[in-house]
Amino acid sequence: MIPGIFDYHRPATVEDAVALLAKLGEDANILAGGHSLIPLMKTRLASPDHLVDLSGIGNLKGITIKGAEIVIGAMTTQFELITSDELARHIPIIAETSRLIADPQIRYKGTFGGNVANGDPGNDMPALMMCLDATYSVTGPDGSRDIPARDFYQGAYFTSLEHGEILTAVRIPIPADGHGYAYEKLKRKVGDYATAAAAVVITMADGKCTSASVGLTNVSETPLWASEAASLLVGTSLDKASVDAAVAAAEAITEPASDMRGPAEYRTKMAGVMVRRALERALSRAKA
Repeated sequence: MIPGIFDYHRPATVEDAVALLAKLGEDANILAGGHSLIPLMKTRLASPDHLVDLSGIGNLKGITIKGAEIVIGAMTTQFELITSDELARHIPIIAETSRLIADPQIRYKGTFGGNVANGDPGNDMPALMMCLDATYSVTGPDGSRDIPARDFYQGAYFTSLEHGEILTAVRIPIPADGHGYAYEKLKRKVGDYATAAAAVVITMADGKCTSASVGLTNVSETPLWASEAASLLVGTSLDKASVDAAVAAAEAITEPASDMRGPAEYRTKMAGVMVRRALERALSRAKA
C-alpha cells in the first residue's frame, strides 16, 4: 500500500503543465483530485515516474454562465458542484449526481474533471455529460480543441485525450426552463460504484414529451448515450407502453460484465429499472 518513487511537479499555469507533460513524456501522469490515480499507485498497478499536479492552476476552477451554456472548470470539486447556486438554478441534476458519488470526504477533494476524463466506466459524471450533450475543452502541445462528450469515450480507461493534453473545462448547454431530470443509481452500499445507473432529462409541453435524453452508467466498457431509447419517448405522454419501449431499447445497448455486482443479465435488467425510475421522477419534476 505504498506508492513507488516519483518526482512531483506543481505547475502554475496550463501552459506550464502542457510543457512539462511534453518534456516528461509517457512517464508522467496528471494528478487532479487523486481519487482514481492514488489507489492505483498504492497497489503498484500504476507507477508513474512523475506526477504533474494541477491543483496550483487557479483558472481551472469555477462555475460560470456564458451565453446559453454553463462552463465548469476541470478542477472544480464535487462539493463545489453540490453547493453551486448557478447549477441549482439551471442544471440541478449535476448536484443530484454529485451527491451520489462516494462519500463527503472524497467529494471535498475529488474533481469534476478527474471524474469525466479518466475513462472509468463506473464514474457517474460521464454518462450525465453525454445525456446533457456537454463538450470538453482540452489543451495540449498542438493547441486547444473541443471534444463532444458523446465522442470522448472509446473503451475502459481509453478516451480521445492524447498524451500531453489536459482537460481544462466542460461546457454544458443550459436545459430549457421547466425541464424534468433525475439520476437514479443502484449500488451495493454507500460510496460504491453503480451496479447500474441512469441519467434522464426531458421537456414536456401540452402533456407530450418534446425532448428527451438518456445516459447509462457502468453497464458497458464506456458510458452510454441511449439515443434510440430517448427518441422513442419524444411525442408521447410517457405512457406505460412508451416507457416500456424506451426501457427495452436502453437495455439492448448494454454489455455489462458479470462481476461482484451481479451477473450480466441482472445488471442489464437493473439498467432498465433505473431508466424507468429516472423517467418517473423526471416526469414528476417537469413543467408543461
